[in-house]
Amino acid sequence: MTRSTGLTRFFAGLLIGLPVVLAAQQVGNLDAPVVKPKSYVVYGAEPQSVAAGKRSVLELHFRVLDGYHVNSHSPKSELLIPTRIELQPATGVKAEAVEYPSGTSYSFSFDPTEKLDVYSGAFTVKLPVVAEAGMHTVDGTLRYQACDHAACYPPKSLPVQVIFTAK
Repeated sequence: MTRSTGLTRFFAGLLIGLPVVLAAQQVGNLDAPVVKPKSYVVYGAEPQSVAAGKRSVLELHFRVLDGYHVNSHSPKSELLIPTRIELQPATGVKAEAVEYPSGTSYSFSFDPTEKLDVYSGAFTVKLPVVAEAGMHTVDGTLRYQACDHAACYPPKSLPVQVIFTAK
């Protein structure tokens, strides 16, 4: 057998055998536990600018991962955990009450007669502030409970940091 014939047979065997091995691995993975994300909501931190000494509004942009939703700030049942932001006081910044967007009324297959008020996809929370001139950082936490079409998961906390300049 020549060297080129041996290499040809090797590569032919590889081309035939590799898909079989990969398919077998996929079948083995069917029994593997489903891995849930560490966070179901992503915060899009962006530096912002506001007018110093004047009431201005900072925007906090969030995105719920595809396939999930979170209860709005004002869910329709006392049994549901609302989405809330808790902010720490910051020197030189007077923050007013956080303004939450309206949720979307949605019913799910597990109870099509009940409408829940949820956030899914992108949503923006507004933070009215009056700030002294300079660079500022407001730290906080978004607390939420994520659900999918079949189940709700334990509440999560997402660190939030708003960096802005007042000019």
